[in-house]
Amino acid sequence: MKRPNSTAIIARTLALNAVLSTLTFGSMEPRDDGAFVHDRIVQANASLFTEAYFSEALTGFAMGWKDVEPILETLEFFAPQVLVPRRFDYAEFANAEEFYSEDNDARAIGADFGIVEYTQSEIEAKTINRGLKICVDLDQVADKEGWREHYAQKLMRRLQRNSLRRAIALLSAAATNTAKTWDATAGKDPDGDITADLITAADAAGVRPNRVGFGDTSWNKRYTSHRAQNTAGGFASAQLTPEQLASILMVDEVKVSKEHYSTGGTKSQAVGNLVLMFNASAGQDKEDASNIKRFVSPCEGGTVYRVYEQQISEKLYVITVECYELTKITSTLGIRKFTVS
Repeated sequence: MKRPNSTAIIARTLALNAVLSTLTFGSMEPRDDGAFVHDRIVQANASLFTEAYFSEALTGFAMGWKDVEPILETLEFFAPQVLVPRRFDYAEFANAEEFYSEDNDARAIGADFGIVEYTQSEIEAKTINRGLKICVDLDQVADKEGWREHYAQKLMRRLQRNSLRRAIALLSAAATNTAKTWDATAGKDPDGDITADLITAADAAGVRPNRVGFGDTSWNKRYTSHRAQNTAGGFASAQLTPEQLASILMVDEVKVSKEHYSTGGTKSQAVGNLVLMFNASAGQDKEDASNIKRFVSPCEGGTVYRVYEQQISEKLYVITVECYELTKITSTLGIRKFTVS
């Protein structure tokens, strides 16, 4: 059987995984300069990850804690978790071999059946030890009950928000982009645009994307554009919930991300004016041919997050949270993106 030359596709996948090396291997927080400033979050030093400072009580609290803001839920939508050892291999898929079809599969007398070969790249990787710490002055928290748990929560939210930003950036960089204008002009049909792109993605990858992610801005532009059409279909489409839209688009889930982040005092939306169409699912393993995976390794003791507490002087405490994580694009096939204006 003739196989397509997938060298260029493999090279593109590897390049896309490398393009965000700063986000993947670095940190979004300032480096620890040794200045212990109350309530400032910085990168954690490896010296803090010692058994002497481990807090079993705070780690247990962290694993049972659920944020009122669904950052982890949104993160699981855009980059589902896959549990792995710290060093592992994963499969990277560069072509749609699963959907190949032969013109003739008949065997001639005296001959063998045709041989079918499936190819994939096996990548060696390791999860990255990520962590943040915060310094707490006891004079600032002496009258606050549960201040240790409060700061552990704060660090976990920050780590999850960082992970979400990395996942969105990777998907956005890997996607085939189309600029769309969704406004009050007559004849606009945002849902029709998405359906057409899902079909295009399925033709390219052999499988239809099963997730569609909106930002606050892109969802609002979809809503206002449908509402302005002054047609029964426009009015009905404007009122659709994400769950109803998922049924119409024939995807597993539609998600509207409302998460924000701040860098240098500038606040931004995590997804913003993008619509991301891709394939992913919960309960994946290392070999699933999905577009994105968030590989997670357990910390010492088997928990996803581990919390440390250290008293560094009479009045200063340091709370540290660590985890092991690596997010990767495992296939670029069929990832689509709208940039909406």
